[in-house]
Amino acid sequence: MNIGRILLTKKSLLTGRRYSHLSKKMKKKTNKESQRRKLIRKRSSKEKNMVQKLYDTCKEVFASGKTGYVPPPSDIHRLKSVLDSLEPKDIKLTAPSLEFSSRNGTEDEAPLVTYIKLHECNKFSIGIFCLPPCGVIPLHNHPGMTVFCKLLAGTMHATSYDWVQNHQQFNHCEKQLAGIRLAKVHFDADLSAPCNASVLFPESGGNLHCFKALTPCILLDVLGPPYSESEGRRCTHYQDFTYDCFSVNGLIADVKEVEAEEDGTRYAWLQERNEQFVVLGGTYDGPTIQI
Repeated sequence: MNIGRILLTKKSLLTGRRYSHLSKKMKKKTNKESQRRKLIRKRSSKEKNMVQKLYDTCKEVFASGKTGYVPPPSDIHRLKSVLDSLEPKDIKLTAPSLEFSSRNGTEDEAPLVTYIKLHECNKFSIGIFCLPPCGVIPLHNHPGMTVFCKLLAGTMHATSYDWVQNHQQFNHCEKQLAGIRLAKVHFDADLSAPCNASVLFPESGGNLHCFKALTPCILLDVLGPPYSESEGRRCTHYQDFTYDCFSVNGLIADVKEVEAEEDGTRYAWLQERNEQFVVLGGTYDGPTIQI
């Protein structure tokens, strides 16, 4: 009887140890599963909050909201990093599924571009241009503004200029050609997504630019501060001319000598155009922005 009790006790101990071992394994497995779920939720939360992160960063970077304000390099790098990490899926846009225009382009007229406003206040704005193939954003300026552009999808040709300032070599030409100014080419090439964001400043970095879509494109724009005629930030459109000579009202300016300098810089004449850039209004249905 004593032996039976002893054997029973040993058996109980062995069974207890076995269940204890299984319990530890199950607990370990549960912990791993919990950590995995937390990681998935964290990644999911990050993806959902990319637009919110962009808004929050813009709010901090453009807190000044004044004409001519250029954020410090650290802030420019911070906002650019957020834009560089953005993808179409973060704002629920995909190039193949977008029907950008309700009107097809003709030989003389480009198809309409769609603009989707994500946010706009007196200090900054965030918006998306959806361009169909051959869609064009005409040459325009950004007076007193710092602008971030991010091509999210597609391939387009981009051209940008900066004004030539206090260059005696060209003064006599500009006096003859009223309403026309000389600008130097900052960028002139094709861009394809994915690519890093570009930044332009009030007086450098390609403050005047234009785009032509070669495929369906999604272009995200951040303006700081946004256009405001009452505050002197009027959007002006231009026509660029790169001919050997330019004639206005019978006056001819010889520009052969200024087409290119030794460093390869190219120039163009920009003439102001009295026209409106008409876009289709799109609806933003991406992640909600908490203001």
